[in-house]
Amino acid sequence: MADEAQKTECKDGFFRCLMKPPKCSLLRMIVIGVTGGIIIWGGLNTGMEWTNRTEFCLSCHEMSIPYEELKQTVHYKNRSGTTVSCADCHVAGSKHPLDYVRKLTMKLLAARDVIGHIKGTVDTPEKFEAHRLAMAKRVWDSMKASDSRECRNCHDIKTMDTTRQKDRAVVKHDGAIEDGKTSCIDCHKGIAHKPVHQLLEQEEAVKAARKAG
Repeated sequence: MADEAQKTECKDGFFRCLMKPPKCSLLRMIVIGVTGGIIIWGGLNTGMEWTNRTEFCLSCHEMSIPYEELKQTVHYKNRSGTTVSCADCHVAGSKHPLDYVRKLTMKLLAARDVIGHIKGTVDTPEKFEAHRLAMAKRVWDSMKASDSRECRNCHDIKTMDTTRQKDRAVVKHDGAIEDGKTSCIDCHKGIAHKPVHQLLEQEEAVKAARKAG
């Protein structure tokens, strides 16, 4: 009788059926919910990790330009054999549960790169150079907003061996610790790709001169 009444209510309207769903055991609901959650979360995370691979990034041929630059830096090849991938710097890590939200946000923003690839915005070295500073600014601003979380996934200023650093670096790092600064990108721009931060400094100097004038 209850099933027949339920069928009658569902026929009367979809929303009425939602308000009074068919009776189901608690165990079945838990099993379905857990299974569905694992499938959805696992699929999302697998897809995210798959698209985080450097090989995936290089499937857009224009990305070979910054990748070749990366290969010439200590972030790619060094005495410890430690290297970074594109995602290590351009997608936030997920060492903390809340980091996953930013990681997902960064992946959604990466859709702009797909659009740029389709439109051929930087598909030649000449076009890439024309847009390089603008692209670098977006990355610097993003890393500034995250307090250089991408850098600090690997580097911890508190555990640095200052005896193996240059005097100038020691002074800067000690000062940063005293001031409570952790945003690495404030000082370390242009360390993995062509150093275009000089162009930014020139641009800011011109703006300052115009403002003063």
